[in-house]
Amino acid sequence: MIKQRLKQMLLDAARSAYEAGRLLSPDFPETSVEEPKIEAHGDFATNFAMAGASAQKMPPRKIAEAIADHLDDHEGIIEKTEIAGPGFINFFIRQTAWLPVLKEIHDKDHSFGAAGLGDGKKVQVEFVSANPTGPLHIGHGRGAVVGDTVASLLSFCGYRVDREYYINDAGRQIHTLGKSVYLRCLELGGKEVEFPEDAYQGDYIYEIAKSAIAEKGPGMLEKSEQEAVEICARYAAGQILKDIRVDLENLGVRFDSWFSEQKLYDSGRVDKALSFLEKKGLIYEKDDARWFAASRFGDEKDRVVVRKNGQTTYFASDIAYHLEKYERGYDRVIDVWGADHHGYVQRLSAAITAMGKSSGQFRVILTQLVNLLRKGRPVSMSTRAGRFVTLRDVTDEVGRDAARFIFLTRHHESPLDFDLEVAKAKTNDNPVYYVQYVHARISSIWKKATEERGIQAALPNGLELLCEPEEIRLIKQLARYPETVAVAAELMEPHRVAYYLMDLAALFHAYYNKHRVLTDDPNITEPRLYMIMAVQKIIRNGLGMLGVSAPETM
Repeated sequence: MIKQRLKQMLLDAARSAYEAGRLLSPDFPETSVEEPKIEAHGDFATNFAMAGASAQKMPPRKIAEAIADHLDDHEGIIEKTEIAGPGFINFFIRQTAWLPVLKEIHDKDHSFGAAGLGDGKKVQVEFVSANPTGPLHIGHGRGAVVGDTVASLLSFCGYRVDREYYINDAGRQIHTLGKSVYLRCLELGGKEVEFPEDAYQGDYIYEIAKSAIAEKGPGMLEKSEQEAVEICARYAAGQILKDIRVDLENLGVRFDSWFSEQKLYDSGRVDKALSFLEKKGLIYEKDDARWFAASRFGDEKDRVVVRKNGQTTYFASDIAYHLEKYERGYDRVIDVWGADHHGYVQRLSAAITAMGKSSGQFRVILTQLVNLLRKGRPVSMSTRAGRFVTLRDVTDEVGRDAARFIFLTRHHESPLDFDLEVAKAKTNDNPVYYVQYVHARISSIWKKATEERGIQAALPNGLELLCEPEEIRLIKQLARYPETVAVAAELMEPHRVAYYLMDLAALFHAYYNKHRVLTDDPNITEPRLYMIMAVQKIIRNGLGMLGVSAPETM
């Protein structure tokens, strides 16, 4: 990467300037090289001189001049340098210095941009983990795609990644589900019942009740209410979980493991986790309940883990679950939650710290709400009565590709407007269509080149003829791909890849609208074909990272 080479050149120049007496200290700042926002300011710029002024006890411009005088550009990548403002050094890169990235893309193909950031460390990404009490909604879909893409990014960058779904199949909500289905079963049997407001009201409860009677038989209702509710709860949760699996599969999301909360209790792991903390002096009794001393680890207050009635809290099982994760050997644990869990982050972080883990070994990604629209107008999302648009409805209407890509067109911490009509449109207003069309268009150009021109392979001949401004901008964007992927993985911000692809698509469209690829001159046709085939590979790779297809035709 040119940026990395510039960083090394700057450091080497600073050392040379110090040895020559032009700088006063061998202590140099961390080298920062960035792209200026204004193209006229060069391809790259550094604030190295300003950052080092304190150590050097010199004006930044003098530092910049000393460094510029000692730059050893033995590779010949720099066209010129300029010292600007208080001491910025601007670098203008020779156009030919960008060209090798094309061959690198062709040679590395699918692996172009892969980084060894993870160094084989074992990471678990847990996401979705919706209670099996009802269908997935569009908010779950956003979390699913964010989690799945974060996992793909980390895997591509050298981590060993497992995807896990935590099944909340224990506790009050599952009991409420069972009670809801049981009452509907009674209604279907001709009994009048009073349906509580806190019960699950959706039509899907009726369908599950009908199915339960058909499979379990009417004799189920002759059992004690407690036993019948338990049967209904397990049956309903199982049926809903089957549907959840199908919905996620349709969205292109697959898990390596599905972990049951109930198994934590059945195996005694919850008691084991509380004993672990108790031995460390972090569990105490107060007001007939047992508390975890979370405030000692940064939480705003201590938290109850066992209630007065002897029942453990959800927090207790979450502690047990995360302790179990680390016992499985994960170096890092990442949870993807909905924004409504924001207040829960600090308490679980406190528990992780109490386990002896560092802050870098645990991360929570919060995904904000999705506003579902149709032609710019809000679509009713959800009510207590259970009338809502499900994830399946959305995926069936707009397709997997559009759903996944649009979920990633905003930072996960920002609310997202998802317009169903835009997602279906075959126009440039639809971001996934805009990007996929580049891949399809290049396929069409290549097909024409092979069928009408007899060209069988894209070869790196005459690349120095790629000198149009639009060509250089396109190649520069290709060169940004490895850093884009690395930063997206490091910050766990998959939207960066979607943004990159949209920018690349815009540059390609601008180029294609102004210049012909298949010209009458084979000397210029050949390098242009080589260039756009590199563009196609990056589009394919980037879309694949997001779990989106790269069609040959559209």
